[in-house]
Amino acid sequence: MFTINQKPPIYDPEAVQPMRDELIYVGFEELTSPEKVEEKLSQKNDETVFVMVNSVCGCAAGTARPGVTLALQYNVIPDNLATVFAGQDREAVDYLRQNYLSNFPPSSPSLALLKNGEVLFMMPRHHIEGRSAEEIADDLKMIFDKFCSKQGPSISKEMYDKLIHAKACGSKIPLNKV
Repeated sequence: MFTINQKPPIYDPEAVQPMRDELIYVGFEELTSPEKVEEKLSQKNDETVFVMVNSVCGCAAGTARPGVTLALQYNVIPDNLATVFAGQDREAVDYLRQNYLSNFPPSSPSLALLKNGEVLFMMPRHHIEGRSAEEIADDLKMIFDKFCSKQGPSISKEMYDKLIHAKACGSKIPLNKV
């Protein structure tokens, strides 16, 4: 499953899959390797890329993912949606942080909007904690209005209404024994 040079996931992949699935469901592409991060973010095509560093923590489950998915119901959204998972896609997360988010302290969860490889907006964990999903969505919608032009939503209201957010907290997810 892993090559000698890859860092294995910290958390049991099966236990965190629901946390990954909710972002995939609303249109996110998983960037599971440094190569996938580079391919998606190095493009100089004037398209916006919204990246979520996903996480097993309570603020990811309680407000970040719900806020992001709610914001993507808006009428203006980013051109591309991408995600890496802290504690899972470890090399991809490291690569993203070193090559695209190096001006910001490591943070998970975190939200970033990039265009032509440059960060236009960053919301680190300390701007997520203690806030509601609606407050996060409102901030993101303002950013989408400022920098994005693709017509939203990312999925239909009918599909969105069926979305179930994974509410598990990382403290209860077993570490993967490698």
